[in-house]
Amino acid sequence: MNKKNLLGTVCAAVALTALVSSCGDKTTRSTGLEFSRNMYDPLAFNPDQPNANFADGKTAQAPPKGTDPIGFTRFEYANTLEDYVRAGAEVKNPLLVNAENLEKGKALFTTYCSVCHGVEGKGDGPLTKDRSVTDSRGTRQLENFPPPPSYHRTDKANSSRGGFMADLTDGKIYHTIYYGHNSMGSHASQLSPEERWKVVMYVHELQKK
Repeated sequence: MNKKNLLGTVCAAVALTALVSSCGDKTTRSTGLEFSRNMYDPLAFNPDQPNANFADGKTAQAPPKGTDPIGFTRFEYANTLEDYVRAGAEVKNPLLVNAENLEKGKALFTTYCSVCHGVEGKGDGPLTKDRSVTDSRGTRQLENFPPPPSYHRTDKANSSRGGFMADLTDGKIYHTIYYGHNSMGSHASQLSPEERWKVVMYVHELQKK
């Protein structure tokens, strides 16, 4: 047998062996070696797994008392009229009034606030006007929200908590953004503390009109 025939015989034997082994019993045959097994079996605990490293046996632990998450800014005022007034007297905007902050405040106000307050703060946003939709079921009237008072100094611009909207201070505006009031829901999840202060800054510009 020459070398050429020998090589062909060896290749055929290897191929036949591979074919036979691939058709074997799947419950008993080995899957072979695995690369980076820890990528399939993570060492870290899942939050819902028992964990003997803690006294209560839980992986998901509550934060220690008195601590705040990284980047979290605590607002030390409750959602009460008393703390609304107190915040109005004590809380001041920490940001510098400049063109950049005002421009960002305007953009945020337009996105999150103008649908009710209106782009100029007159309380005439699109959600406060008669709205209807026409579809396969015909023309239907959509729900309208009551218009908020204007930030401009007019006879009908009184806050429901007292005083003109044009006289709202930093703290009162921030408190309202944080907790919401009447038909306005809280915007604490939509706006970061810095973004809230930029909106406050821009509202003061609307109050001047």
